[in-house]
Amino acid sequence: MAKPKRRYVCQACGSISHRWQGQCPDCAEWNTLAEEAPETVFSAKHDLSGGGRAFEFVSLDSPVALPRRLSTGVAEFDRALGGGLVPGSAVLMGGDPGIGKSTLLLQAAARIASSGGDVVYISGEEAADQVRLRADRLGLGKAPIRLASATSVRDILTTLGRTGAPRLLVIDSIQTMHSDQIEGAPGTVSQVRGCAFELIRYAKESGAALVLVGHVTKDGAIAGPRVLEHMVDVVMSFEGERSHQYRILRALKNRFGAVDEIGVFAMAGQGLEEVANPSMLFLSGRDSPVAGSAVFPALEGTRPVLVEIQALTVRLASGATPRRAVVGWDNGRLAMLLAVLEARCGLNFSSAEVYLNVAGGYRLSDPAADIAVAAALVSALADRPLPQSGIWFGEVSLAGEVRPVAHAATRLKEAAKLGFDCAFGPSGCENGGAKEMRYAGLDLLPNLVDRVMGGS
Repeated sequence: MAKPKRRYVCQACGSISHRWQGQCPDCAEWNTLAEEAPETVFSAKHDLSGGGRAFEFVSLDSPVALPRRLSTGVAEFDRALGGGLVPGSAVLMGGDPGIGKSTLLLQAAARIASSGGDVVYISGEEAADQVRLRADRLGLGKAPIRLASATSVRDILTTLGRTGAPRLLVIDSIQTMHSDQIEGAPGTVSQVRGCAFELIRYAKESGAALVLVGHVTKDGAIAGPRVLEHMVDVVMSFEGERSHQYRILRALKNRFGAVDEIGVFAMAGQGLEEVANPSMLFLSGRDSPVAGSAVFPALEGTRPVLVEIQALTVRLASGATPRRAVVGWDNGRLAMLLAVLEARCGLNFSSAEVYLNVAGGYRLSDPAADIAVAAALVSALADRPLPQSGIWFGEVSLAGEVRPVAHAATRLKEAAKLGFDCAFGPSGCENGGAKEMRYAGLDLLPNLVDRVMGGS
């Protein structure tokens, strides 16, 4: 038998190296490589064709009963999940510290328990008394939740084996769990991977819905091995800025529903409150027309959300280096759009500082925001307010063409429902939209500049 090889695993990204290095070659983090127990290397003569357990195959058209989803009692949470929790599924929820992950899960667990469901809440970061104090502050102190503070996976599974499987099992958090069968401290790649595997296997065998809370790195990615996101059925990200009131629960992966669905919450004194109409939240305070302000109908999953894009340009003295500051949008996308405006439309942004902000701390990744950003930039440069009752959407190419985007009709209907009466977007997207809205098709980016400069 061949000699087992040593291997070193990065505790930040999970990459494997066969020799120790000071810096991880994949994620470039320093002093994160730790040695793990070597895997057994089988010789070529080892035969695995016998001794296993045979299984049966099924056809694709076999009748399968769809599992009945478990409602969390929080409509926005259910929306992001695709309709609720699926029994036997594993959900991984990540987010920045203090963003409200534990608060949201405690509220959902209390509502499930109050409606007759058996809920177990295991906290590895806080003592049971600390969780009870938070529940009292949220008005959930009477909820019949089985609460415990533990970090040993063996103890947790032994206890659950004696008391029976719950309908919902919350582990807060997976980075604090520890298995005595695996070497390493809690939070290491091997511990996170091994503990998650045991908990997910228990959920699959018992039919309990499992929710794992995950820490995030400084870049916003879920800490631990990347394989953790492949092991679970649903990956959710709880986003938001502490300085802003709102929070967004976003589904990044969902084996039981659509991805990119979002749930919107507002942080209040009594915990997280659902926001049924997020467009009104992000558009609040638009009382008078201001130059550099454009409304964009974003699309998150199947939900259209109207947000305000704000731009400001400041002329500098000759020789000064202009600054580009972006909040809520891609910095590289802004640089590309400024280059297209200068090359195709003859505008001069090279001697002006440019500041771009998505109001409310909202983060945009939709390419259809190009036209709205361009309209806000041209409006700020010309100091001409855009129509207050108009929306802007469309993708801009490097040639200055305005390209069609997906779900234009859904965007138009949502804008009409909120009182907007005119829209500016790609030509040919007016069909199927709201009939009460006036639609102006844009073929090229200079057409947008002409409309903003001309005030029409």
